[in-house]
Amino acid sequence: MTSTTTPTTRRRTLRQRENRDGLLLISPTLLVVLAVVVLPILWTVVLAFQRIRLIDIQSAGLFDAYTLRNFSTVLGSPGFWSSLGTTVAYAVGGTLLSLGLGLVAALALRRPFRGRALLRGAMLLPYVAPVVAVAFVWEVMLSPQYGIVNDWGMRLLGWDEPIAFLTDRETTVSLLGLQVPVPVALLTVIVFEGWRYFPFAFLFLLARMQAIPRDLEEAAVVDDAAPTQRFRHIVWPQLAPVLALLAMLRFVMNFNKFDDVYLLTGGGSGTDVASVRVYDFLTARFDVGAASAQALVLAAVLLVFLAVYLKFFAPRADGEES
Repeated sequence: MTSTTTPTTRRRTLRQRENRDGLLLISPTLLVVLAVVVLPILWTVVLAFQRIRLIDIQSAGLFDAYTLRNFSTVLGSPGFWSSLGTTVAYAVGGTLLSLGLGLVAALALRRPFRGRALLRGAMLLPYVAPVVAVAFVWEVMLSPQYGIVNDWGMRLLGWDEPIAFLTDRETTVSLLGLQVPVPVALLTVIVFEGWRYFPFAFLFLLARMQAIPRDLEEAAVVDDAAPTQRFRHIVWPQLAPVLALLAMLRFVMNFNKFDDVYLLTGGGSGTDVASVRVYDFLTARFDVGAASAQALVLAAVLLVFLAVYLKFFAPRADGEES
């Protein structure tokens, strides 16, 4: 009996075998993502619609009574909206500062000079150092009793008294005859965030700068273009898409940041970001349902910011209509 296998059938069979082999190769990764990411997210969604305490977590069922009371508790809790504003300010401030420092560092270290490799390696120290260690160092440096920052400030800058950077909620500064309130603790944790994560932006921006053709800048030098003109017309267009992507990544990371703030201030003194409130709902009130509901609210806020980014700021492919 002759075979009736056609070239189309053979191609389809080969494609099916390749797809099956591909699924087999990525199945370990899929299982890990399912166990570590997908299932916890689904369980959080279920808990957000159930009135459940931490002590009752073992007896919680998948089909227990569902309710919206957790969301009303979270949205109506004292300080929720101010905490959300603090979170946005912290995320935006930390993102802008880290990108700015990373850009300055990348521009400074893009050209060869003696010791450049050592300086490039040193730039990564804030990012790779354990967060517990660097937070402790900052606490010691900023201490109003024995911190080196206050010592230098009083001896060299003429401060009248030491500043409690991590416990002072707000101070008033005279600016152009106006009394301007300054959130000391919040600005301190924002500076810490920018300092700790600027190497993240530094690596990406430096890599993109190294890919810029030298001929473009050499031609601009021959045409007697100023350094600011070369940066504006040659370097900046190359960096803008990378900066847009880094801004979104850092904003999402900062919006969910917990450990840095908690280690420095414990969420007090005006640094009560949303992630610390989720932790407090879970550990201080033992309210698993409310903590899950607040986590979903934060996820919804992040989705809104992500949608705005994708609509207006995401880098577009060449030729795509805006």
